[in-house]
Amino acid sequence: MNVIEDIRPLTEFKRDTAHFVARLRETGRPAVLTVNGKPALVVMDAEAWQETQDRIEYVRTVTAIRQGLLQARAGHGMEAVAFFESPGLQGV
Repeated sequence: MNVIEDIRPLTEFKRDTAHFVARLRETGRPAVLTVNGKPALVVMDAEAWQETQDRIEYVRTVTAIRQGLLQARAGHGMEAVAFFESPGLQGV
């Protein structure tokens, strides 16, 4: 994020939306819009938003895998065969 270019008043966004949209698409960076000098909204290109969501999902997945590996190393959990033979899962 570029503080000088990416933090702008909401009124400026309203006056020149086409320019903002073009810049969002060109840079891929979000823009923080302020109201009365305080951050109020963040707008970004849809493709950049999707990329951000994909990165978040990746981090969550890696974190969950790491947590599972740590639990397995600590002796928590059970073997897959025992899990699938446990009551309530037979026939799955």
